[in-house]
Amino acid sequence: MIPAETYNEQELINALKERSSKAYGYLYDNYSAALYTIILQIVKNNEIAGDVLQDVFVNIWRKIETYDPSKGRLFTWMLNIARNSSIDMLRSKSFQNSKKNQALSENVNNISSQTTQINIDNIGLKKILGKLRPEHRVLIELAYFKGYTHEEIAEIEDIPLGTVKTRIRNALLQLKEYM
Repeated sequence: MIPAETYNEQELINALKERSSKAYGYLYDNYSAALYTIILQIVKNNEIAGDVLQDVFVNIWRKIETYDPSKGRLFTWMLNIARNSSIDMLRSKSFQNSKKNQALSENVNNISSQTTQINIDNIGLKKILGKLRPEHRVLIELAYFKGYTHEEIAEIEDIPLGTVKTRIRNALLQLKEYM
């Protein structure tokens, strides 16, 4: 049996920039489950989440040259690509039309199978998020795990838009320190 190749973050980034298919396979094997979990929490549909995940990895392949380690870790960069792709899918016309054309029985099943609890244990973020003040944690969960815009969060939480932006920024700075 041949041992699987492993990479530290910088080696992985360098290999990806050199277009190594082994490194890309390693990236997929080690990060796809975590990214899929985040995508699924936003789009709430297994099939669509799989399509978005595929798009995310294509985007990672195409955009790896734009990754800047001074702005955050590789996983954080990929998480933002996954989150943005998920939100783009939710806002797309084809997704909106497919929701309108869904049979009533499918809607009933989807509603009953949705969970209200965020499952972020799979990628180890729950412990880190637990260190945040409650008012910051709620905003991070709404923005990054449920896909709400800052404006929508301001409406949901009934706080000014500027306060939402400031709290999210402060929370992200705290998270950066913890990581």
